[in-house]
Amino acid sequence: MSRRVAVVVATTALVALSTAGCAHADAEADSPATLTVFAAASLKDVFTQLGASFEADHPGVTVAFSFAGSSDLVAQLQQGAPADVFASADTANMDKVVADSLVAAPVDFATNTLTIAVPPGNPAKIASFADLTADGVQLVVCAPQVPCGRATTKVEESTGLDLHPVSEEQSVTDVLTKVIAGEADAGLVYVTDVQGAGDRVTGVPFPESASAVNTYPIAVLDDAAEPTLARQFVDLVTSPAGQQALAEAGFGAP
Repeated sequence: MSRRVAVVVATTALVALSTAGCAHADAEADSPATLTVFAAASLKDVFTQLGASFEADHPGVTVAFSFAGSSDLVAQLQQGAPADVFASADTANMDKVVADSLVAAPVDFATNTLTIAVPPGNPAKIASFADLTADGVQLVVCAPQVPCGRATTKVEESTGLDLHPVSEEQSVTDVLTKVIAGEADAGLVYVTDVQGAGDRVTGVPFPESASAVNTYPIAVLDDAAEPTLARQFVDLVTSPAGQQALAEAGFGAP
């Protein structure tokens, strides 16, 4: 074989390999995949929005969310439930999965603050945290092991007031649902929940909530089935675009 022919053959082979490599990369980029995200109930609206954006930027990828109380999600993870990303409404629950070596290096991405949600018109005339202790007030709160319940306990301790709720719910969305349904005079939820509920409830802020601001961490599961996509989703949440979406939903900066 002449040198000229050999060069042509080699060049053709390189082009073929390069083309095949690009085609393979494109196929991988567009190959079907499911990213499973476990996230605190209070993140439902904004994470659903971010999930749609993520899917648009990753053709062939579906983001499957599981929204619930952070403590319930931790229990599921500890029992072996498969997930790629976990976003908690507090550091205490994230610390549990870190201690169990299920995740490493969580990143704080938002904060949230309690407020009082009341039905439109505020029939019980709730104007302060102390009003929640009045006789006859039908109050709903989160259970103590849930982040919003833990925050409620902190406010009780800082004020020296004792609440007597008629119900303790497993997620903040359950509390909000009862207020919206008219099954309670008031509920302790996050400011983001009141904002997301629109005119279905009215928010009554109280200064004592500053003693119980929750920090939200996010992490990739160590045994994630889609570790690359998981890291990319975390990057989206912590990016300027993700932070803007969170701010618009009422979350504070981490």
